Amino acid sequence: MPITPQQASVEARKICEAAPIVPVLVVDDVAHAKPLAEALVAGGLPALEVTLRTPAALDVIAAMSKVEGGMVGAGTLLTPDDVKAAKDAGATFGVSPGATDTLLEACEAEGLPLLPGSASASEAMALLERGYSMLKFFPAEAAGGAKFLGSLASPLPQISFCPTGGVNPQNATDYLSLPNVVCAGGSWVAPSALVKSGKWAEIEALAREASQLPH
Repeated sequence: MPITPQQASVEARKICEAAPIVPVLVVDDVAHAKPLAEALVAGGLPALEVTLRTPAALDVIAAMSKVEGGMVGAGTLLTPDDVKAAKDAGATFGVSPGATDTLLEACEAEGLPLLPGSASASEAMALLERGYSMLKFFPAEAAGGAKFLGSLASPLPQISFCPTGGVNPQNATDYLSLPNVVCAGGSWVAPSALVKSGKWAEIEALAREASQLPH
């Protein structure tokens, strides 16, 4: 079923409101998918972004989509082929580093709610003009950080953001305290060393800590 930009942003906002942090996951081994998702969901982080940066990514999305209580999205969407493959694998939302008309049209046609990337006032305004009001701010730290993002709140009060890129436990509250931030994306809740060694209890503890951040 096709989706309008307005509907996409309503759905994306619901996903973003589920927890203060959306784990950004780069998973190499599909065997890690289910226990990783279970640990993060148990820790209070139900919305999971699996980046399409590894050969296993689509299989990981398929495995994670079966975990009860989780909402699995595909990150690093760049092309219409990415969108179709992600949707077919079971992704319920998409995330992109930026936004092109081609990508937006593909997500709308496939009915995949998208969190489109924006790094400037002009990019945010262009997306708002199309109907998107829930955006990803990326790369957050490199593009000006919490100070820059906060400065967009007054002139663009209609737009909310999920900052991603350089967000960590030290600066997460700087972002989450902003009036135009709903949640933030972060990879620290699932460090690759812990994933590779199967330390799911430690990942669940990191997720629980992140889920308690004020937002």
